[in-house]
Amino acid sequence: METLIIAIAAGIGFLIAYHTYGKWLGRKIFELSTSAVCPSKELEDGHDFVPTPKSVIFGHHFTSIAGTGPIVGPAIAVMWGWLPALLWVVLGSIFVGAVHDFGSLVVSLRNKGQSVGDIAGKYISARTRFLFLLVLFLGLTVVLAIFGLVIAAVFKLYPAAIFPCLVQLPIAMVIGMMLYRKGAGILVPSIIALALMYLSVIFGDMGFLGTVNTYLAGLPIIAWVVILLLYSYIASVLPVWTLLQPRDYINALQLFSVLVLIVIGLIVAAFMGGAPVDGVRPELSIAAPMIDIDPADAPLIFPFLFITIACGACSGFHCLVASGTSSKQLKCEQDATFVGFGSMLTEGFLATLVILACVAGLALGIPSENGILLGDEAWNARYASWASAGGLGAKVGAFVDGSANFIASMGIPQHFGIALMGVFVASFAGTTLDTACRLQRYVVQEIASTPSLKLKPLRGKFMATTVAVVAAFFLAAIPANGPWTLNSMGTGGLILWPMFGAINQLLAGLAFLVITAYIWRAKKPLWFIIPPTLFMLCMPLWAMVMQAFFGTSAESSWLAEERWGLLMMAIATILLECWIIVESIQCIKKAPAQLSEGS
Repeated sequence: METLIIAIAAGIGFLIAYHTYGKWLGRKIFELSTSAVCPSKELEDGHDFVPTPKSVIFGHHFTSIAGTGPIVGPAIAVMWGWLPALLWVVLGSIFVGAVHDFGSLVVSLRNKGQSVGDIAGKYISARTRFLFLLVLFLGLTVVLAIFGLVIAAVFKLYPAAIFPCLVQLPIAMVIGMMLYRKGAGILVPSIIALALMYLSVIFGDMGFLGTVNTYLAGLPIIAWVVILLLYSYIASVLPVWTLLQPRDYINALQLFSVLVLIVIGLIVAAFMGGAPVDGVRPELSIAAPMIDIDPADAPLIFPFLFITIACGACSGFHCLVASGTSSKQLKCEQDATFVGFGSMLTEGFLATLVILACVAGLALGIPSENGILLGDEAWNARYASWASAGGLGAKVGAFVDGSANFIASMGIPQHFGIALMGVFVASFAGTTLDTACRLQRYVVQEIASTPSLKLKPLRGKFMATTVAVVAAFFLAAIPANGPWTLNSMGTGGLILWPMFGAINQLLAGLAFLVITAYIWRAKKPLWFIIPPTLFMLCMPLWAMVMQAFFGTSAESSWLAEERWGLLMMAIATILLECWIIVESIQCIKKAPAQLSEGS
């Protein structure tokens, strides 16, 4: 029952936060207005700037910001105990992440849909703009390079997820055509799309399709990188309504319905127990410790808890989605509360369910060589040490098995639940990938628009997207370890991946600086935004210094390991953060000249 109480309390807390804090921010701080002309209407081009119903843009925004982040982060952070992870997810989502996402979206809305990096030049300094855009380019290159590996790994673990993920593409394009070319209502196409996607999960691994899934799951990682980057290129250059937006929307329908299934399964398991094991329904209980400050081989809980759990509480990547794609599609300024603040709280609830699936759902039973493991035995089998829980397969597997156990408690076959959760994870990863490619295209175009660089050819969408895809491919193609082979290529993103967590959270801190500068110049109170700004600047800096020079309990420092590339990039990033902070302080010291909106 404790598990159910936590889920209900978190859900109610998020609803209260939305209707109080979120509405207050929109009304008193950002002064959202129904009469304001949004960039989607002012600059409407049918390609990037497209006025969109808030339900559709919510689906796009939520699936883009979520990715695998709210799954893999909480799934390993529970090593420090379920309570620290839960507190950071709930409190972080409300007071840090939602403010960050909402603020990034509003600031971009008020500045013609520009990215937060581009806006930094207006509210801080021109130097800050260029440096900020370079950070964005580096971070997005790593994301594009690594997600081919991530999706390939998920497909290898759950081949039954491949066909359902592929069939989403034609369904999405048909939905886009029906909505924007035929003027159809959204309800009927949504129901049809959702039904087709569930049918693809039920029948998508039978007979010939099962053989195809197995074959595709066995492709080398570099092959998946090429396939996914080609898809991302196409999704980036096509009008947003043809593929990217409807795919994210129908994914959101499926993902929300899966969340509903998980919650219903959790309720059933709380009152009746899990699916029968040897004729007995195991009792639902939390097997993980409440607090474990020093789990085996784990890094220090401070600051690494706040780097490990990013998307489930606060993530710098979100500011790119908010100011990159969502701000160009919102058709009413007041929709920003629902999309920006509401999406982050929804993601926080997802992260809460991930935590409960790993610490309680997993205990309902996992298979082993000696039969079904239950309770503490199941927990210890997956979380014996940081190293055993740290791999992508272990983190994703803990969530998939735990949530599938919730679903199985309703009598739904376990294999269907596992396939459905595999589609859930792979779909999230795919939406992050195609959105990241489009965002990288915007970043390249904004860098190319710097007059002193004379990069006018890169301002077009085709050349800018080519740069984004080629840079990601070359990084991915480098083997992370060992010689160049067909199987080792595609892992190059792992070279810079150790830095990504800190860089991602640093990006959130830098976005907070831009939002703070905007609010300062608008002569609004700053008390609510200064604490999260300082927090998101200090934690990633602390983590990067630890990784670079002191190491963690699990790993030696990059200095000790003579990983010179990572060390040099860490030093450059630290200096960059300090430089931007100094620029921001100098900006805030000046009298806050009132700027007209959008000027």
